[in-house]
Amino acid sequence: MYKIGLTGGIGSGKTRVADMLAEWGAALVDTDAIAHALTAPGGEAMPALVRAFGPQAARPDGAMDRAWMRELVFREPDARARLEAILHPLIGEHTERAASQAQGTYLVFVVPLLVESGRWRDRVDRICVVDCDPETQVARVQARSGLTVEAIQRIMAAQAARATRLAAADDVIVNDGQTTVTALRARAKALHDRWCHMAAASRRPLIDVAGFPD
Repeated sequence: MYKIGLTGGIGSGKTRVADMLAEWGAALVDTDAIAHALTAPGGEAMPALVRAFGPQAARPDGAMDRAWMRELVFREPDARARLEAILHPLIGEHTERAASQAQGTYLVFVVPLLVESGRWRDRVDRICVVDCDPETQVARVQARSGLTVEAIQRIMAAQAARATRLAAADDVIVNDGQTTVTALRARAKALHDRWCHMAAASRRPLIDVAGFPD
């Protein structure tokens, strides 16, 4: 199946774009959704997280205390490494399983840290970045989460720089503060149509010099 890696900084709108692509027939594998499921009440990662970080890593309902963990990894760099050592293998397993079962016109991997990981370039046919200016990122995240500006900026600082993401992109969808939902849909639809053509072309058999399929 033809594969797209979809990414963008926090607050860029990549989830909204992914939902549009799914509406038009793409299959989605969202690594952030997988991570949330693994750290939800009864999630597969929770026993290991509690063993590694103590009972304070879990909320009363049994889910990972994301606010507590966020503060810890910003304070202690080695805590981030320990967290990733638990979560990343599980996320990888679930991602591969979901991809093997996906059905759609093409497959979209929604990966917040796609560029940062350095592991996706050879796993997808194209990388698409949903891009917006930092001020818009901060405003959007504040509006939906209530995090402080300082907390949001720390998250952004831990992600790839905007220029680095754009340098890795084969395709870019601009979703800045002036972008309406109508305009965003039009930009996403234009790329969707293009990717559909590419996916169809990738499924056509190659013809050898004698005129027979390989």
